[in-house]
Amino acid sequence: MAAGTPQRDVPTHASVVIIGGGVIGASVAFHLAEAGVPEVVLLEGGQLASGSTSKAAGGVRAQFSDSLNIQLAARSLQAFERFEQRPGQNVDLRQTGYLFLLDRNEDVPIFEKSVALQNSLGVNSRMITATDARRLCPLIETDGIVAAAYSPTDGHCTPESVVLGYATAARRLGATIVSRCPVTGIEVVGGEIVAVLTDPQRVATSVVICAAGAWSRLVGDMAGVDLPVDPYRRQILYTSAVPGLPENLPMTIDFSSTFYFHGEGGGLLLGMSDPDETAGFKLTMSDAWLDRLASVMAVRAPQITDMPVAGGWAGLYEVTPDHNAIIGESKRPTRFLYATGFSGHGFLMGPAVGEVMRDLYLGASPFVDISPLSVERFTESRSRPEVNII
Repeated sequence: MAAGTPQRDVPTHASVVIIGGGVIGASVAFHLAEAGVPEVVLLEGGQLASGSTSKAAGGVRAQFSDSLNIQLAARSLQAFERFEQRPGQNVDLRQTGYLFLLDRNEDVPIFEKSVALQNSLGVNSRMITATDARRLCPLIETDGIVAAAYSPTDGHCTPESVVLGYATAARRLGATIVSRCPVTGIEVVGGEIVAVLTDPQRVATSVVICAAGAWSRLVGDMAGVDLPVDPYRRQILYTSAVPGLPENLPMTIDFSSTFYFHGEGGGLLLGMSDPDETAGFKLTMSDAWLDRLASVMAVRAPQITDMPVAGGWAGLYEVTPDHNAIIGESKRPTRFLYATGFSGHGFLMGPAVGEVMRDLYLGASPFVDISPLSVERFTESRSRPEVNII
């Protein structure tokens, strides 16, 4: 949440203040404003989408191992499909599928169980052979691949366009969105929120929604709420346009190594997690992971090693102890709501999470029971691990 001169005057009062202007915050603002909530105010320390959202790979999928994640992601996929009509923005959705490559026998029954669960919840995923996988993605080598999982309706879209669509519609519906306005504190009196503090202005409010992504622990501390979210650097590279590159390549993930790639602008966008990465707000590019990345590519997709790298960037994953989101409302102070800690899948769940936070604010029942994702699970020994992450 970088400091800077506010883009416009900050209101003195709000029904609800949303902290964070990425996809989650923008979606929440839109859904609240659409529901007729007055005086919705979103505060972003930098520019809209300038945090993790703009650094995301843009993948959208419903292939998860947790039933809540499947339902949140599937509902979001439906929203992305209709995004040009509501809220009204072209987000370049390309449903080329998600392809998980498995080279460890022990992973196969785990994915088979996940696929069965996905199918029971209406997701059209399936297990396929290595031969089928190469037919879908001719860039891969299948040596060592024992199985794969595929869903044709998954894909990718443009994160910045999603935020723009939500923010534009939210403003049109009466919400106030202020960028370059870092939050410096949250006033709590007698267990109730009374105001949010910014550099230029105190905003009187009784409700705060934390959608600050990797910075959520800092926001939680302002309100006296422990949100166990740590930032981890993830890096992405992209190639120049490559003549003859197969069209409609699925988002392809080598599950054991976490190496992934998908088509982007006539070339490829690719990345891989670094197991040696430590927590911290590190946003500079590092070469430390490149040898490991090159070794994996040489085995799994050697054609990519010859493609010219045009550039790249570093962003932050917001990681929780069980790699699952934290969604809910604190017991004290009251009316401190949070939606964070998505561990790499916040962008793809943005539409559904906006719905959920709208309903929590209004005291209505969301379309899915998200109580198992409350922050209390970490102190009550009921963590909820998500297996299908990269």
